[in-house]
Amino acid sequence: MALASQAAAHEIVRLPKKVRLAIIGLEGHTSEILDPLDRLPEVELAAVWDRDPKVAHDLSTGKNGRGVRAYSDWHELLDHEKLDIVGICGTNGERAEIILECAGRKLHIVAEKPLATTAADLDRVKHAVAETGIRLTMLISMRFEGVYRALQQIMAAGEIGEVAQISAQKSYKLGERAEWMRNRSTFGGTIPYIAIHMVDLIRWTSGRELVEAVSFQGRVGFPHLREMENTTATIFRLDNQGTAALHMDYLRPDTAPTWGDDRLRLAGTRGVAEYQPATGVTLVTANQSPRQIRDLPPDGSLFLDFLSSVYLGKPAGLELRDIYRVNEIVLAARDSADQHRFMRL
Repeated sequence: MALASQAAAHEIVRLPKKVRLAIIGLEGHTSEILDPLDRLPEVELAAVWDRDPKVAHDLSTGKNGRGVRAYSDWHELLDHEKLDIVGICGTNGERAEIILECAGRKLHIVAEKPLATTAADLDRVKHAVAETGIRLTMLISMRFEGVYRALQQIMAAGEIGEVAQISAQKSYKLGERAEWMRNRSTFGGTIPYIAIHMVDLIRWTSGRELVEAVSFQGRVGFPHLREMENTTATIFRLDNQGTAALHMDYLRPDTAPTWGDDRLRLAGTRGVAEYQPATGVTLVTANQSPRQIRDLPPDGSLFLDFLSSVYLGKPAGLELRDIYRVNEIVLAARDSADQHRFMRL
């Protein structure tokens, strides 16, 4: 099983045509786009732009960037390059504008998250995608990881019954935070920025919808962060009267062995399935004592999945309706904290 998974992870994916790719902005999860390029002989990384010219130059001269043109203006890049698909990984506040421009040119889009920092801009993105007929995905890649695929499969098989309570955590080291993250107008808030990963996992692994939310957020210490929150908590009501709790922080010590500590626990009417890095995936049911699940599905690639859907007609592992829904939820959860009120979802 392990050898088969390793072979699948390095399998070449052939597309029926040459695909020219550009990346606008090099913040965030660019590795989700860059790392699979060795397996995509038909995909050419043609051009890049970043507000930091050195970052763009370093990519254009690196392993995946040989022959890539680095531009000083992303509008100029779009005007001069004949493209098929664009990765949009700049700052949160500028993302919607770039998505709208690329959609207007009928280019497929792989966007960082969130798609927009306001509900109004999210509606504009939805309208543009629908009007132009382009394909869009978003870099919430955790549902392609084997550990979370295992949780989803456990739930779908009925091993834990109906999910009634969910606990989730995202905890990160603070590290060096860019200037744009310290201002709400360019960042949009910690809840939209990192809760979006776990909100997608909560919905997908549990099979439940989130219908109401109340949030709290703040910055404790670290005055240099200014408007960036380093602690948040959100309580959700599920569509079956169950509950979910998500707490997040940027308080993980530098001495911790990993950058992040993500955890997800699904409690159902017949058992509990859980993942945390220290213990792996564990399962306890009414019929079996606690055990670790060692035979996990292989990790997948969001970018490969998207290209296979666009160019090979395969079902998408992340559907557009789910992308829009998680954006709606995290913006409402942030607004709940801002406005000190419950939010219907």
